Amino acid sequence: MSDWISLAAGQSYPAGTLYVVATPIGNVADLSLRALHVLGLVDAIACEDTRNTGQLLARLGLQRPLVAVHEHNEREAAGRIVARLAAGERIAYVSDAGTPGISDPGARLVEAARAGGHAVVPLPGPSAAVAALSVAGGLLDTGAGRFTFVGFLPSKARARAEAIAGLAGLDHAWVLYEAPHRIAETLAALAEGLPGTRRLLIGRELTKLFEETPVLSVAEAPGWLAADAARAKGEFVLVVEGAAAVAADGAPDAQAQRVLDLLLAELPAKRAAKLAAAITGAQTDALYRLALARRGDDGAA
Repeated sequence: MSDWISLAAGQSYPAGTLYVVATPIGNVADLSLRALHVLGLVDAIACEDTRNTGQLLARLGLQRPLVAVHEHNEREAAGRIVARLAAGERIAYVSDAGTPGISDPGARLVEAARAGGHAVVPLPGPSAAVAALSVAGGLLDTGAGRFTFVGFLPSKARARAEAIAGLAGLDHAWVLYEAPHRIAETLAALAEGLPGTRRLLIGRELTKLFEETPVLSVAEAPGWLAADAARAKGEFVLVVEGAAAVAADGAPDAQAQRVLDLLLAELPAKRAAKLAAAITGAQTDALYRLALARRGDDGAA
């Protein structure tokens, strides 16, 4: 362990710099050794909530002055942080969990530090969105690995429905955050606003004791949530599959058809359609209908 810590300490950490530090989204062991070193090195830690950060530091055996910088005071607090940077202090910034500035405060503070001529150094680490994407598998295939980060949908039902309608046609996956008190409404809105066969990954309580990452169709998702009252607890990340690639007439595109034809040479129609959908991102039901047409049968395969 000491060798790893010496590697973290070996890098230069100049004074007058703002260090943007990713912190655990649940499991405290996910904090990087470099982040641990910097949190112990800086003169003060700017944080979204001094109580939460105080608890984290206590678990790490660290003591540092804390400065509250949150969505309600970020503009004013940024000026005070920049003044401290100008005096030669090292300041770290952390949000309550994960990577600052990703659906969390931090953007204004970073902008103010740069405007003041100070270096801003990111210390990468935990991110709920990236963690969910890493286990999304075939949900990313429709966009060749591309994704859109949406953050939180609007809280009002009409605005939420309009946002989903605007995202429904994306040809790649999109990532949402959601709070426990709104997850049921959001899953219901997705089921209503998207084709029922569209898939999504539900990341619940990532890195924590009761972590779950099921992949379901949007039609199945509300029932999954309702089946166990405990599932409505915790923080959520949703990865929604992109729209299937289709030709102008609504059929799977040429690439999906080529993959399907190759699989049909070895597999029954249903299995071939399912695998082709996983590989290409095209809709399983459309591929299955095409497979039946290719074979000229009535669905028994």
